[in-house]
Amino acid sequence: MRIIVNGMQAFGKAVVDKLVGHGEDVVAVYGPGDSKSGRVDPIIEAAVNHRLPIFQPKSFKTEDALEEILSLRPDLCVMAFVTKFVPSTFLNVPKLGSIQYHPSLLPKHRGPSSINWPIIQGSTQTGLTIFWPDDGLDTGPILLQKKVTIKPDDTLGSLYFQKLFPMGVDAMIDAVDLVKEGKAPKIEQDNSLSTYESWCKKENTKINWGKTGFEVYNLIRGSNPQPGAWTIFNDKSLEIFDCYLDNEISGQPGLVVGIDAERFIVATSRGGIGVKRVRYDGREKVTASDFVDLVKLKEGDDLIMKID
Repeated sequence: MRIIVNGMQAFGKAVVDKLVGHGEDVVAVYGPGDSKSGRVDPIIEAAVNHRLPIFQPKSFKTEDALEEILSLRPDLCVMAFVTKFVPSTFLNVPKLGSIQYHPSLLPKHRGPSSINWPIIQGSTQTGLTIFWPDDGLDTGPILLQKKVTIKPDDTLGSLYFQKLFPMGVDAMIDAVDLVKEGKAPKIEQDNSLSTYESWCKKENTKINWGKTGFEVYNLIRGSNPQPGAWTIFNDKSLEIFDCYLDNEISGQPGLVVGIDAERFIVATSRGGIGVKRVRYDGREKVTASDFVDLVKLKEGDDLIMKID
């Protein structure tokens, strides 16, 4: 079975490596162009290592892109983390179609930040889907799904790198095997259950200390490490990363109510947040203790001042 892989970054590289190691006939790799800094995307590095033909089209909607994939005579296209729109005219060229990885249990959390939002919204479960993409946004029929538990201390980073990344790579191989065996289902998504969230950006992650500790905690861990939940101290941005929830804390929301050698504690409308790692004014990440020393933080300081 002639396979092309379309993807990017570490996940795309891992899928290419796994398919080649699995003995699959990978005939080409599609990836993004090199960055302005000259940095080569990991999936391109994988293609070079395995001596595979490389294609880096600026758009998949052109006649040139269509002619390229037609010339490859693929049986299957494996979409391993793709952010550019790929039209059905391209997706349908392979004899057996195209399959794609998405890190949520579709139709829940369609969209580009589907790992952030379940954590931010307080969900205790998410998962991954391998589906047959079409011209919609994450709307194609489902091939397979795997569920994962979101633990109380999971962050965006831990959920992805420890669970959804490795499980996703293995799931792609499982899906390829099902396609090869002629056993891959196409289960239509129930659109009545669908949700959509756009990119999780800085404007979405400003901390409202007037919310409950549970809500603030979920926002922080669902934004750790990117894009980073933030507040204001002395008219400068203070991003909060590693932290914990303490439901026994009380005090005026946004005020620092405790400081010790490893943390400082900020009150919310119910409970508080123990802060352990931050980034202040765009500098390097530091421990809470280093930040306290840097700005001479003290109990009673206010983290809810706004920059207009």
